[in-house]
Amino acid sequence: MEARLERLEAVQSMVLEISQISASSSDVTGFLRAVHQALGRIMYAANFYVALYDKQQHAIRYAYRVDEIDAPMDPAAWFVLATPDQSPTAWIILNRKPLLMTAEEDAARESAVIAAGGEAWGSGARAEHWMGCPLLDQQKQPLGAMVIQSYDVSHTYSEEDQALFALIANHISTSLQAVQSLDRLEQAVADRTALLEHEVKERRRAETLQRVLYEIAELSITATETELKFSRLHDIVSQLLQVPNFMVALYLPEEDEFSIQYMRDEKDADLRGQRFPMGAGMTSYVVHQRRAQLIDQQRLQKLVSDGEIQVLGSSDLVSWMGAPMLDDDYIHGVIIVQSYKADIIYSEADLDLLAFVANHVASALARIKADSEIHDAYTRLALQNETLNHTLAALQTAQSELISQEKQASLGRLVAGVAHEINTPVGICVTATSHMVEELALIRKDFEASHLSKDGLQQFFDIMDQSLRIMTSNCQRSAALIRSFKQVAVDQSSESMREFDMRAYLEEILLSLHPKIKNKNITVKLECEPGVLVKNYPGALSQIITNMLMNSIHHGFDGREQGLVTIRVQLAQEQVELEFADDGIGMDDSAMKKLFEPFFTTKRGQGGSGLGAHIVYNLVTGALHGTVRATSVLGEGLRYQLRFPQRRSLPVREGA
Repeated sequence: MEARLERLEAVQSMVLEISQISASSSDVTGFLRAVHQALGRIMYAANFYVALYDKQQHAIRYAYRVDEIDAPMDPAAWFVLATPDQSPTAWIILNRKPLLMTAEEDAARESAVIAAGGEAWGSGARAEHWMGCPLLDQQKQPLGAMVIQSYDVSHTYSEEDQALFALIANHISTSLQAVQSLDRLEQAVADRTALLEHEVKERRRAETLQRVLYEIAELSITATETELKFSRLHDIVSQLLQVPNFMVALYLPEEDEFSIQYMRDEKDADLRGQRFPMGAGMTSYVVHQRRAQLIDQQRLQKLVSDGEIQVLGSSDLVSWMGAPMLDDDYIHGVIIVQSYKADIIYSEADLDLLAFVANHVASALARIKADSEIHDAYTRLALQNETLNHTLAALQTAQSELISQEKQASLGRLVAGVAHEINTPVGICVTATSHMVEELALIRKDFEASHLSKDGLQQFFDIMDQSLRIMTSNCQRSAALIRSFKQVAVDQSSESMREFDMRAYLEEILLSLHPKIKNKNITVKLECEPGVLVKNYPGALSQIITNMLMNSIHHGFDGREQGLVTIRVQLAQEQVELEFADDGIGMDDSAMKKLFEPFFTTKRGQGGSGLGAHIVYNLVTGALHGTVRATSVLGEGLRYQLRFPQRRSLPVREGA
């Protein structure tokens, strides 16, 4: 009894000591080390560890571990928590219950797990007696596990040891939360302090960089290319980096050479004013790569051994940076910084900074070059301006005349085509009439001679019926052609706005163009709902469809035995969307860029005026007040997409 009282006093003293340690400690590992020392005074604790659990990561770290056999572990390393069937530590944490095992029970568990197809149970050396308790917070959620074990059969844990260990685990859980909170608070303060120090450093660096860029801009704002002081640029860059060795080489693309404008080097001679050709040197390597390069001695040897560069100057460099002065893909030259000393090593951040400065210097050089070119160009343009104005006026006059002639020629071709088309049904009617006259004369002769039979009369009726049907259908066909021609011709020759049915009018246009396509084996497919009323300029629409269809016939289906043209119309937000597409030979990108230009044709010298697509563009954007876009893939045809208002209001005249 006396021994138990002494042990209880020791436990009470340990609990009090744990509370005192947690109140003054912010280091979790140090706190657990003190707990281990105190625990060793009341029970055998040669092997002891505490695993802390992070629910968000579902991982543990061994914050403190002492073991006679297993190797120590990094207290800061995190491991994904295993399943309860794989690890006794995971079993304690996830089940939130204590676990006591002898070596035999541990082996039996492992055999059962393996027999069930699972992995090995636990890791590390097997203990003769193993005891673990969960560490829980106030909401009974797991904080981790505390484990004590013995590899010696003479040291086992009694029921009293188990009860005391569970009691101590409960007190450690409470104290551990306080220690972790203080640890997290101190870590947050340290992180915030480091962040603020970094922000202050970056702000100072940004202020220096801003001042440097301002000085670069000021340096170039009034200087010409020959007056730009690269020695001053060296001083400016020195505010950002340690640059004991600095060189600026301008690239001359006409000669494919470099001209050294400025050079300061601790070992190589001053080569200012000299030129060297583009080759395999480090400066040329930067230009070939078109981006900044950071080269140390190791990379230098590899580049040399790979045959990518040759060292023209001192080869005992320690750190080397080269940044191209690149502006809109134009290389103005290279800025080079290098160090021969081990205490000056350039980093990727230094390389980015040098590249940033080089880009701004390139912008300054581009500005100087552009100013010179603009001045020269302005002088040339002033001399050519009057001549160009006269030429433009003459071209505009010629263009207007040619467009007018093209419109008249289009109307003339329409008249000729329709006249030719009408000849066929009219000729058929004349032939049928003549045949009827002959048959009538024969039947009358038989009648007067009293030779008229019933069969003869029936045969005469059949001939009359067939002839009248032929005459009726061909007269109707002629009437339709004349009606469509009349409407389309009137629309093409006038500039009046009216309301019309879109499908019906397109059918009239296609009917009037039928003579042009009937012998070409070309199918025209019209997709337009009936009853779509449009108030716009029908004459312009007729000219547009005519020109696009003629372009398809003469260009798109050239050399092809058949073709398909699709005209699709739909309404969208009070706008007419008209798509005209053929499956012809199409156009390449270079031709598509010039499609709407006046006088551009792929049939130069073969009757092509080069005004068809240009007239389409002018009529859509002008008369119809819309937009037109064309796309094509070589070998897959050409597609026009037109968009114009469904209903246009009449223009208001001044004074009305």
